[in-house]
Amino acid sequence: MIKNSGTTKCISLGFLMAALQGCGGDTNTNTDLSSVKLDGPTAGWQLVWSDEFEGSSIDAAKWAHEVDCAGGGNQESQCYTADAANSFVADGMLNIVALKAPEGAEKPYTSARLTTKGKADFTYGRFEMRAKLPSGQGSLPAFWMLPTDNVYGIWPRSGEIDIVEGVNLKAATTDGNPEAYVHGTLHYGREWPKNEHSGKAYLLPNGANPADDFHTYAIEWQQGEIRWYVDDYLYATQRRSELRYNSKGEAVGLAHKGWFTEYYDQSSGDLQLSWSDAPFDEKFHLIVNFAVGGYWPVSVNETGIDDTAFNETNKYQIDFVRVYQCATNPDTGKGCETVRPGYDKSEDALVEGKAPVPVPPSDGTPKDLLIFDSSPNPNWAAWDCCGGSTPGLVDDADKGAVYRFVVGDSPTVNGFISRAAFITDPAGVPSPFDAAPIEASGVLSFAMKVVSAPANPGSTWMMKVESNEGATAVELPLTASSEGAAPAVGQWQTFSFPLSELAAKGLDLSAIDVVMVFPAWGTGSGAEYLLDEVKIARPNASLPSLTIFTDNENPDWPMWDCCGGSTPQVVSDDAEHGIVSEFSIGASPTVMGYINRTALGGGGNPFDASTLYENGVVQFDLKVVNAPSTADAPWLFKVESDNAASAVELPLTSSIEGVVPSSEWQTFSFRLKDLADGGLDLSAIDVLMMFPAWGQGEGAVYRVDNVKIYQPGSGAPSAFSLFADTVADAWSIWDCCAGSTPTVEADDAAHGAVAEYVIGAQPTVVGFFAEDGVYHDASAAVDTGVVRFEMKLVSAPNDSSSVWKFKIESGDASTAVELNLTDSTEGAAPVVGQWQTYTFPLKTLADMGLDASAIDVVMVFPAWGTGEGAVFRLDNALIGTP
Repeated sequence: MIKNSGTTKCISLGFLMAALQGCGGDTNTNTDLSSVKLDGPTAGWQLVWSDEFEGSSIDAAKWAHEVDCAGGGNQESQCYTADAANSFVADGMLNIVALKAPEGAEKPYTSARLTTKGKADFTYGRFEMRAKLPSGQGSLPAFWMLPTDNVYGIWPRSGEIDIVEGVNLKAATTDGNPEAYVHGTLHYGREWPKNEHSGKAYLLPNGANPADDFHTYAIEWQQGEIRWYVDDYLYATQRRSELRYNSKGEAVGLAHKGWFTEYYDQSSGDLQLSWSDAPFDEKFHLIVNFAVGGYWPVSVNETGIDDTAFNETNKYQIDFVRVYQCATNPDTGKGCETVRPGYDKSEDALVEGKAPVPVPPSDGTPKDLLIFDSSPNPNWAAWDCCGGSTPGLVDDADKGAVYRFVVGDSPTVNGFISRAAFITDPAGVPSPFDAAPIEASGVLSFAMKVVSAPANPGSTWMMKVESNEGATAVELPLTASSEGAAPAVGQWQTFSFPLSELAAKGLDLSAIDVVMVFPAWGTGSGAEYLLDEVKIARPNASLPSLTIFTDNENPDWPMWDCCGGSTPQVVSDDAEHGIVSEFSIGASPTVMGYINRTALGGGGNPFDASTLYENGVVQFDLKVVNAPSTADAPWLFKVESDNAASAVELPLTSSIEGVVPSSEWQTFSFRLKDLADGGLDLSAIDVLMMFPAWGQGEGAVYRVDNVKIYQPGSGAPSAFSLFADTVADAWSIWDCCAGSTPTVEADDAAHGAVAEYVIGAQPTVVGFFAEDGVYHDASAAVDTGVVRFEMKLVSAPNDSSSVWKFKIESGDASTAVELNLTDSTEGAAPVVGQWQTYTFPLKTLADMGLDASAIDVVMVFPAWGTGEGAVFRLDNALIGTP
């Protein structure tokens, strides 16, 4: 409980319900005492300070009254006074009474708050109070501690220890029973509004209520641990956080999630996080007070304040307050622990704190992150913070699967999050993204379409990105993007924010875990919008690639027989592959492949594939000429790094393609990310091997080609031109079945020479056709490439219902995809007399089953049998990344 003047308790920016869940205790405990022995405190505690309230007045040597009307920092409704009507000693008790204030007073109630600050300050010990708590809706009595010197900074950086709080005791709960819980809580962490707290609620046994009788409330505070007791029963334990370290001594995780603090380093002036004993390792003083109202009490139970509850008879009565020191070790408070079985178990008494996970040190490897593009990333959940909606996938005519977000009457923010509490996919794990290595060139970007604007015409669309569980954040209007445009209803628009600008505004790029897009808080009701292509990436990154073999050996990577004594050969294969590697295995067990090590003839310059980690592959083509004598011998792939300091071996069937080697050429691709996750150091790859399992390969002859390490879609060659004034070499403009001969004709100045097709009475399909054995490999461009052409309809088919088609084939028609022209990105049907562009993403075609590695036919035509009378022209036809 915050009772520090001018500070707000738990509530930040309207997130009231989330705060109530925290401030009310994260875990309610109905204690079963039937099997628990209620022993008193252990021996070794020595009384060092106490007040038994046996005199006739409050002892001014021990207590001071705080006098103010600040509302305790929680929007409370009392003024604290030193008036004897609000606090007095009688019958061996300290009595604190909250009363209605006179008409016209600054606050509607008066009460008292007493503190030992400067009179009795303590570090570690046992602190206990025997008291009967007051009741009533709006009542909040407390016994608690604040730091005397604020060594780590203002609240809550220097901490707060709530020994006991009672909220609205005897007021009706949601199930109609009288409220009876008491609460023990710690406050700590970052400065408001990023403050944290953790604690537990406790219910007295046998239906007892803290407002009916006296009970003893206590904590035992020692170095690194604080324990809470009611009538000597230990019901909650909280501890300092414990870090996990790697072999280099770098903090990489939490062995225990406990408390933490944030403070300014006095030598450097930098803001630091501490997972140590801090802030609960300095001097604290005691406080007793009786608050009226405030954020917490008025928002729960019967809500509001029951005016009749605040009178002379509803007293906070304190029999004694006592402080003990552990004689065994006063400097740490250790050695006098009053514990029981289960006190240190999370399923019993141990409370998990709110410490953030330390940011692992950056490995310096530039990586890109795809948060969402058609398929959800299990590590990044689509998220409605506070509005109660559930973002869902919907189909969009332009983008395919996209995420839909809505904003209702409840203020909220929406987006994507990678924090454990919000990840629902069983395969998902929190994965804060380290964008620091790509600060100079990286961009946070997304595509957005507003379906319906907010009802509030003055609403501003915002982007917010957070790092390390909100430790740093940057919020900007979408008009601050590189594009500088505001969202327009019904249009897909891209918004880009350079990482360098976000870092300059204070964002820690090393642990990005939230990306949000939303109408400004509280102004978004009625908004509906779609998001796609959400990523943090280098748009123009120059990524490395390595070609180990294609048409001939790379002299730095010679072919290699490890142990069998053979000499791999360069031989000629079919027209598509040309010169290839051939490996033969005899009686001696061996493994084969390509090697870069100097001692074995290689160039001695291992390949650093670190920057390809996220999306790169090792890829090769393989054909079995003769199978091994052992018919069921598994075929394997092995990659080594740094003179075999690390290696990964996998069956070829675990490739992306998942196929078994055969007498046909087949492609095998292995994701670098999977290899790295399997233990391979990507920074010094020096051996690639493909072979039947050791000792089972005799008799095998096999060929390998197109061996490379690269990132598909990056650094791809210029798009392959099918037709631009003339048709590509080894390709023709083609009529499948009607016997006509398409021609090259002159068109307008912009297009020059174009291909013209005429459809007669004979059904046919037409387009571009590769010669036998000629194929175009567009696999490297699948992620970003397209098939694109321009078309002009000179005369329409006689059949007005005819539908225009696009068809693409690969591998001598082993795979094919056929679509309507209206399925293109442009979505338009041909119009007589107009040049129109048609674009089909390669990824869409590949997802529909096209093998992009051997494209040999591209067709455009009216549906079979409906095209008579059609005349049309094609130009600027290409495959790849424009």
